[in-house]
Amino acid sequence: MGKSMLTIICDTPGTLSAIEREKPKPGPGEALLRIRRIGVCGTDLHIFTGNQPYLSYPRVMGHELAATVEEAPPGSHLAIGDTVSVIPYISCGHCNACLKGRSNCCRNIGVLGVHRDGGMTEYLCVPAEFLVKAEGLSLDQAAMVEFLAIGAHAVARARTRVGETVLIAGAGPIGLAVAVFAKMEGASVTLIDGRKDRLDFARQHLGITSTVLLGEGDVEELSTITQGNFFDAVFDATGNPKAIERGFGFVAHAGTYVLVSIVASHISFSDPEFHKRETTLLGSRNATLADFEHVMDAMRAGHVPDALITHRMALSEVPQKFAGLTDPTAGVVKAMVEV
Repeated sequence: MGKSMLTIICDTPGTLSAIEREKPKPGPGEALLRIRRIGVCGTDLHIFTGNQPYLSYPRVMGHELAATVEEAPPGSHLAIGDTVSVIPYISCGHCNACLKGRSNCCRNIGVLGVHRDGGMTEYLCVPAEFLVKAEGLSLDQAAMVEFLAIGAHAVARARTRVGETVLIAGAGPIGLAVAVFAKMEGASVTLIDGRKDRLDFARQHLGITSTVLLGEGDVEELSTITQGNFFDAVFDATGNPKAIERGFGFVAHAGTYVLVSIVASHISFSDPEFHKRETTLLGSRNATLADFEHVMDAMRAGHVPDALITHRMALSEVPQKFAGLTDPTAGVVKAMVEV
């Protein structure tokens, strides 16, 4: 019997248990990782509450991962002791999307913590090509790269440029990630959200001076900000079908709408309005190696505040404390599990 390790498993929606599993052995081309940090994502909260589509239980969650290399495959770019960030979207490398360099939307994708067991455990084996060395970053920073890369990827999809007006709907971690990278490109960023505490957080920690609270008069406010033009690029990070449909109305003529969040429903919009604006509509899924490297460069240059991490817990405390993260009054932006 090999050495056992603590693993947190979501047996069914709403129940998490701490179990002992055998420590894994790496297969060909895989590195054995000692997991050090696990960021908690909206997807994890959805898995826990039971409203994540295409997921089977039991499941080990966790895809925002920082780790140290325990064993590296011979001839790889890794050495024992390296700090790495994990690209959790395990792509096939041979489908039409992968062959175009678009591994983020691989036809046969297997996302750690969603389609297969993830990193809420002490050790994990991952193919070496999905590990990015995180030189010069702390473990906390290395675990934040993944969700930030989703924001960076969305901004790259929109080809955001200096001086453009950008609206981000939804000021959760992904919306804030989009804000960081849109601002870095020199865009003028506005955030809209129904939670004042989230908008205050963005003002205080990200320097986003233009924020709009959802509710009566919000359309007039958005119009005033842009002299009636509305926004060159609108990013949806709400996860709400009604919000997505409403967002079409905030796109300027010749503007772009990027759907970063995914909802399990049909989305409809007015074709005359869409056509009149010659709207560009884009989906944005996951991120690529280039996005990960862009985020790491931004972190090394000091563009990403550590204040995004608002809550911490030890791996062993997850079954007791995890449900508390779903409480809006707790003010969670990013929770970090420490191993």
